[in-house]
Amino acid sequence: MKTTLGCIRRADKDFQMISGGDRVAVGVSGGKDSLLLLRALALYRNVRHHDFTLHAIMLTTGKQKPDTSAIEALCEEIDVPITIRHTELYEILFEIRKESNPCALCAKMRRGMLCDLSNELGLNKLALGHQREDALETLMMSLIFEGRLHTFHPKTYLSRTDVTVIRPMVYLPEAHVIHLKETLSLPILVNPCPANGHTKREEMKELLASLTKRYPNVKEMMLLALQNEKQYGLWEKDKA
Repeated sequence: MKTTLGCIRRADKDFQMISGGDRVAVGVSGGKDSLLLLRALALYRNVRHHDFTLHAIMLTTGKQKPDTSAIEALCEEIDVPITIRHTELYEILFEIRKESNPCALCAKMRRGMLCDLSNELGLNKLALGHQREDALETLMMSLIFEGRLHTFHPKTYLSRTDVTVIRPMVYLPEAHVIHLKETLSLPILVNPCPANGHTKREEMKELLASLTKRYPNVKEMMLLALQNEKQYGLWEKDKA
């Protein structure tokens, strides 16, 4: 976990993600990224001398409620309370709207629900488990399909809900997440989404892997471009 905590500390320092007294919601999907984030932030409390609190929040989808007992046991083990809500996202996206490319809408709706739940629980920050490759894939999708340079920012204040979304693992390579998934035996849930593995993001993942074979340092260069304030400013660091 040393590498993970180092990346989180770096992101926290660069973007002033967590302040003393913050009440941080950790969005848990049941996937490897969010579960690693949950465990890592539980440890990061020690680094920050317990000056912030954590509360895991989870939105489940699918026609049937999944078995979340293993995730609940993990939360008990690391002393983080968890709130789980079952949603009708599956029915809305695939049965009512019949979306063929549901990812963008699904992400927007989930983020809104997570922010609303954060408000309900009195939490002012929402931590999401996006890692380095998520940011780079989003940048590539924006360039190829939208004709613009854009990706999510590591820290974003949402005025409608008065919640700040943070992405503490944004510097962490996905390969490290995959390694820790096995090492830590994370209780991963099967993704119930019918589009899983057949999305534009998956195409970008394959394209990025192909580029990396030819240009081994391409990911580091893309990350550097995001941080280059003079040229792009997509990831302009907080000056505080």
